[in-house]
Amino acid sequence: MKPFAPLLLALVCTLIPPGRLAAAEKATEFRRLSLTEYRDKMKAGWIGQIAGVTWGAPTEFKFRDRIIPADKVPVWKPAMINDAFGQDDLYVEMTFLRTLEQYGLNVSIRQAGLDFANSGYPLWCANRAGRDNLRAGIAPPDSGHPKFNQCPNDIDYQIEADYSGLIAPGLPQFAIEMGEKFGRLMNYGDGMYAGQFIGAMYAAAFFESDPVTIAETALRAIPADCQYAEMVRDLVAWYRADPNDWEKAWQLCQRKYREDPEYQKASNGGIDCKINGAYVLLGLLWGQRDPDRTIIISMRGGQDSDCNPSSAAGVLFTTIGFANLPPRFTQELNQKTLFDHTAYNFPKLVAVCEKLARQVVKSAGGKITRRKGEEFFLIPVRAPQPSKLELSWAPGPIANSRFTPAEMAQIRVDNVPAHMHAAVRKFAPGWQIANCGLDMDPGLRAEWGGKPNVLATHPLDKDTGCTLSNRVKVPAGKTARLRLVVGHDPQGDFDLIVRANGRELLRQPVSKATATRDPWLVREVDLSQFAGKKAPQIELVNQPSGWAFEAAYWAEIKVIIE
Repeated sequence: MKPFAPLLLALVCTLIPPGRLAAAEKATEFRRLSLTEYRDKMKAGWIGQIAGVTWGAPTEFKFRDRIIPADKVPVWKPAMINDAFGQDDLYVEMTFLRTLEQYGLNVSIRQAGLDFANSGYPLWCANRAGRDNLRAGIAPPDSGHPKFNQCPNDIDYQIEADYSGLIAPGLPQFAIEMGEKFGRLMNYGDGMYAGQFIGAMYAAAFFESDPVTIAETALRAIPADCQYAEMVRDLVAWYRADPNDWEKAWQLCQRKYREDPEYQKASNGGIDCKINGAYVLLGLLWGQRDPDRTIIISMRGGQDSDCNPSSAAGVLFTTIGFANLPPRFTQELNQKTLFDHTAYNFPKLVAVCEKLARQVVKSAGGKITRRKGEEFFLIPVRAPQPSKLELSWAPGPIANSRFTPAEMAQIRVDNVPAHMHAAVRKFAPGWQIANCGLDMDPGLRAEWGGKPNVLATHPLDKDTGCTLSNRVKVPAGKTARLRLVVGHDPQGDFDLIVRANGRELLRQPVSKATATRDPWLVREVDLSQFAGKKAPQIELVNQPSGWAFEAAYWAEIKVIIE
C-alpha cells in the first residue's frame, strides 16, 4: 500500500485547503499562547495569591469548624497588598523556584531536599516535620513518609504548589512531576495530591475560565481513588445541585470531611488538606468568577482562612489576567521589596517564572515561535499521568533514603529565629544561643512574671533543648559562681541543665513544685574549680520534659567572681 500513500495525502490536501489543514493539526496537537498573555496571566496568579493571603491573614485559624460571620471579614484596603512579603504561603514556594532556577528542571529530589533543609524561615506542621527529618539526615522521599512524618496529609504542599502551574501553562504533567519532587519533601498521599491538584488548576487556568471546567480538568492529574479526588467530585456535584447556597455546601463538607472518621484517618485536625481544599473550591466555584466574592467565601470557610483564599484567588486571577484586575488589588503593590528569605521582589519573581516557563514548554515538546514580532508558546496537549495511589494511613514501604556524610556537610542551618541572636546579646552580653524553637514567641519581654527585662526561650523540638553558652574565665585564686533566676510557664515545666565542657553540673526541674518563688527558680552553681584554668564552655539548657508549654523565662544570668 505504500505507493498509494502520497496519492492519499494529495487527495486529502485537495479536500482541505493547506492553511486550514495546518490549523486543524495545531488545534488538535498544540495550543497557542502569546508570551504577552502568558506574562499577564502569570502575574495575575501571583497577585491573587498575595491578595488572598493578606486579606484573610487576620482570621487565620481563629474560626474552626464554623463559618466566619460576615461582620468579622476584614475590609480590603489597597495598601494591604504589601503585607504579603513575610507570608510563608509565598516564600516557601519561592524556595522551590530558586532550586529550579539554580539547578534546572531536572534537579534531583535530594538537591531539592538539601535546599529546603537549608531554608531559614519558620515552619509548622508537615513542613516543619519534613525539614526536621531532612536536617536529621532522612533524605527524601522518606522525609515525607508517614513513618517519619506524623503530618502527611497536612495542607503544606497544597499552599506551596501554585508555582508549579504558573510556570507550566496548559501542562498539568509538570505539576505532577513537581509534586513528586518537592511535595514529597514534607507530604505523602492526599497531602501530595492536594498540591498536584492546585498546580494543575493553575495550568488549566491559562486556557479555561470556567471554575468547574478548571476543577474537572485538574482532577485528571491525581489518582481517581484518593479521598482528595472524592472531595473534588463532591464539591463540583454540590455546586451543580445548588450553585447559589455555598453555606449549605459548607455544612455538607463539615459532616463528611470533618465529622466522619473515615475521612479523618492520618488527619491533623483542621490543618488537613481535604477540608481546606474544599474551602478553596467553595470560594472558586460559588464565587462565580467575582474576585471579592471568591476570596470572601473561601475565607469564611474558616480553618486556614488565609491560605485557602490565596489558592482560590490565585487560580481565578490567572483566568482574568493582570491587565483586567480591579486596580484596588494592584495599584499599591511595592515593586522593590524582597519577599522574606528570597532573592525575589515582584519583578524578579515574574522574570524567573517566565524564564522557567520557557524551559518547561520546550521540555514538554512544545515550541516558542515568533510571528509579526511577537513570541508565542506552542503547547502540546497531552493527558496527564497521575502519581500512583498511596494512602497515608496505610503507607507503602520506606525507601531507606539517607543523606550521605558529604550531603550532610552541605546542610548549614542556624536553628535560631533571626531576632534571638540580638535579643541574647542585649540580655546577656557574651552569651550565644542555639537550637531555639519558634513556639511560644521567644524573645525579650519588657516584663514577665513580675520581673523586668526577661528573655524567653523555647526548645527546638521534643528532644532538643535550647542552649545558651559562653566561655567563662575564672582568674587564679578567685572563687566564682553562676547565678540563675529562671521561670516556667504556669501551664508547663522544663528541665534546667547546666554543663561545663560537656560535663553536667546541674539538672533541675523548673516547675510549680520546685519554683518556690512562683514562677521563679533561683540557683547558684559553683565554678571555682575552674580558677586559673582554660575558660570552660558553660551551657545552660532549656530541656523539654513533656512538650507542653516548655518555654524558659530568664530573669538573670550572672557570673559572680570574688
